[in-house]
Amino acid sequence: MKTQNSVPTTKVARASQFVKAGVKVGGNYIKHYSKKLLDPELPREELHKDNAADIYDALSELKGSALKMAQMLSMDRGLLPTAYSDKFTMAQYSAPPLSGPLVVKTFRTYFGKSPSELFDKFDINSVNAASIGQVHQAWKDGKKLAVKVQYPGVADSVSSDLKIAKPLAVRLLNLDERQIDYFMQEVESKLLEETDYELELRRSIEISQACSHIEGLVFPHYYPELSSRRILTMDWLDGLHLREFLATNPSQAVRDRIGQLLWDFYDHQIHTLRQVHADPHPGNFLMRADGTLGVIDFGCIKVIPDYFYDNYFRLINPDTMLDEALTQQIFMNLGFLVPQDTPSERKFYSDLFVEMIDMLGQPFASDTFDFGDDTYFNKVYAFAEELSKMEELRSSKVVRANRDGLYINRTYYGLYAMLNELRSRVVITKPEWLQPKGVVV
Repeated sequence: MKTQNSVPTTKVARASQFVKAGVKVGGNYIKHYSKKLLDPELPREELHKDNAADIYDALSELKGSALKMAQMLSMDRGLLPTAYSDKFTMAQYSAPPLSGPLVVKTFRTYFGKSPSELFDKFDINSVNAASIGQVHQAWKDGKKLAVKVQYPGVADSVSSDLKIAKPLAVRLLNLDERQIDYFMQEVESKLLEETDYELELRRSIEISQACSHIEGLVFPHYYPELSSRRILTMDWLDGLHLREFLATNPSQAVRDRIGQLLWDFYDHQIHTLRQVHADPHPGNFLMRADGTLGVIDFGCIKVIPDYFYDNYFRLINPDTMLDEALTQQIFMNLGFLVPQDTPSERKFYSDLFVEMIDMLGQPFASDTFDFGDDTYFNKVYAFAEELSKMEELRSSKVVRANRDGLYINRTYYGLYAMLNELRSRVVITKPEWLQPKGVVV
């Protein structure tokens, strides 16, 4: 893959990339509609492919929060046409890497030494490159290491990138601008945290130690003395990313084993640690033929406030949904309902959220769940599409959501999507207080 010798770092330079992408997208639409004059039945697949390629090319040159958004969107199969999600999936671990001189410059900035002076051996060519940084192999004292190097200017451009990208997201994805504004602070704070490798180092050590009792999960050892605010060094873990792993045709038993590890990992984080690895995309997991699972990249961690945990997860217990007054109070607490709602609005949104919770919480309603059941996922995607077209939601004067739910919902969506691709059958563990009275699991 061609390397990148520089990354635009000024606001003007980065804004220019977004403008170029917008111009190319506009040209693609003109080309599409010109062809459509000759062929009225012309499908939009070619248009989607051209747009996806041009937008990805622009974002991959910018790196950082711009590319991170593409990575996040690639996880949502119901939001984008397939051409976009397939192309944006590359942002998870196959973005264009930085050239060697830029990597050396970063080391000299933070250590005053080149990588060859710090390690016994350092491969200047990255083995994978994602949205915030790229990974190199290195060796020291007989140990094989993974060294993550952050792209230049990423941390300083988060806020401006989000503002510049907003109009493109509104036009391309037909998103509600008020929704974007409401969640912007939460997204910005998480992206800024992801650029702080010293914070990631602390969280990586803390969470990996707290989850070390889950047999079959494998975490790297981290090296503070070889890490800094923009460079992170850890043991090298062997394994395959999800699609590579599936290409080996693993047995159902191995698929179930890895799926169970994923479920247990997230169950323990959410219900015991109250903080969670909120970036569950395939690039952050390494799967092995023996059914073990390597976990990497703790840059995006969502700390779950007590008020949100107590209200949000209480809705999973069917007993709660049988108590209409309690359910409505929780909806108010979470911002799903607001005091100015009319009786008809209250009924409409209450019924809608009850249906949503019943559908998304379906795996929690049984002892085991087959995530390979495409019937369930097709229903979820169809429901999501229906929601996107509801005029009541689009014309609502308030955002019926909760900021703290953004990354929790994203976590479960990513987890469900990986389990679906694995076709895993999972034993559904959950805290005792979330089980209906009289039911023992």
